[in-house]
Amino acid sequence: MAPKRLAVRETKRNLKMSGWVWCPPLLLVLAQARAESQVAFLPGAFQTVNVTQNETVRAVASRIPAEAAFVTLQFHTQHRNATLSYNRTPAAGLSLTAADAGLLSALLPGQASPSWFLSSPGGADVTGAGVLLAYASADPVPGACNIEFNLDVDPNVYIHYNLYETAIRFAPANLGSERGRAPPVCDESTGSSTRWRLQYDVYRYFLPENDLSESSLFSGLKAVADIRGVTASGRRVMTLKSTDKTAAVFTSIPGQGVVYSVVVRDPALNTSASYVPTHTYACSFLSTLDSCQTLGKISTKIFFTIAGLAGLFVCFFGHRFFKCELFCMGFSFLSFFFFVLITRTTPLDYDLRLTLSAVVGVVGGVLLVMSWWRFGSVMACVVVVGLMLGFLVASIVLFTPLGDLDVFRNSDVVFWVTFCCITIAVPLFFVRWPREGNIVTCGVVGAYAVILA
Repeated sequence: MAPKRLAVRETKRNLKMSGWVWCPPLLLVLAQARAESQVAFLPGAFQTVNVTQNETVRAVASRIPAEAAFVTLQFHTQHRNATLSYNRTPAAGLSLTAADAGLLSALLPGQASPSWFLSSPGGADVTGAGVLLAYASADPVPGACNIEFNLDVDPNVYIHYNLYETAIRFAPANLGSERGRAPPVCDESTGSSTRWRLQYDVYRYFLPENDLSESSLFSGLKAVADIRGVTASGRRVMTLKSTDKTAAVFTSIPGQGVVYSVVVRDPALNTSASYVPTHTYACSFLSTLDSCQTLGKISTKIFFTIAGLAGLFVCFFGHRFFKCELFCMGFSFLSFFFFVLITRTTPLDYDLRLTLSAVVGVVGGVLLVMSWWRFGSVMACVVVVGLMLGFLVASIVLFTPLGDLDVFRNSDVVFWVTFCCITIAVPLFFVRWPREGNIVTCGVVGAYAVILA
């Protein structure tokens, strides 16, 4: 009986051990099933997706039209990066990590449900909005002639900003092709039957002012996500030919949300396709210094409140109180240029830069008043004051579509020479009528200071 009992115990122990051996793989499978969820995307329908920590969301396209030749999936977050990948495990050249990410998939014959994968690269929950867009074989393929960025076919618009300017770049497009057929060669020739006939329309869409909410951003992206929306809601700022550099530069407006979109057109077939829009606030949500939430610093509020009150005085009483006007104009003139100078050349703290600019501005105002008191030349002082009006006039003129002309966009020398000529021409124009010129300058510059505050 004893050997039989031993055999039974051995059998039970073996079964128990085998259960522990098979348990970890089973737990891993169950854990992977829990860590991956699935979201279905319909063409043209925006939906919000929440990607939690250590989770992979599978995005599956459904109800794709039979005539579609390729599709793009775009996913947008406000400021946190999200990873959009062709595979479950992101790899170089097959994934993109950005706040505005998009992937393009060429459809194979009979393919109806391509899929992509969303994940959070930073180990934190990410909430974003995505949309799927389908295009026919006659539509141009955004980013299909990419030689600069990591993806083989890159439909994204890349953005870079600093305090002064915002630059966007994107990869050239190619002509479309039927499912299963090889795409046309990008640079074999430059004839009218190649991708060199394509044109690129750059659009800009401003989000509501002083609104940094996610809902505002997602509403704006929904408005310009596709071709119909961007042409209806956005403002076309320039058109690039295939021979032009696929890049553009704009003025930065810190704290103001802007969405940039690019639409590639095929004039021969009258077809078009949209790149993945990108957005910027020209400020950082994550920085502890000068972030989007700290744009309204106490120092800034104090400085521009005083400037606004001074502008209100100059606007209505500047010409009557000439010495006060000279001090305000000299202060504005020198403090502005000094602030720009030290910002571009030094890494000083913002509050320190603002304080130094105010001190230098006071010196500039005193010097202008003292020059009038010492030399008594009203004309010389009025010319200096007129330069402020000329600066504003030049800024307004080159902010219009005139400033988007190729001659200004492709040459910094031409742009700044034109800017300086306009600035100098305004005070020279009022040399014959100094009184009228001074009154106009007080009204325009003073009113602008009030609006700026």
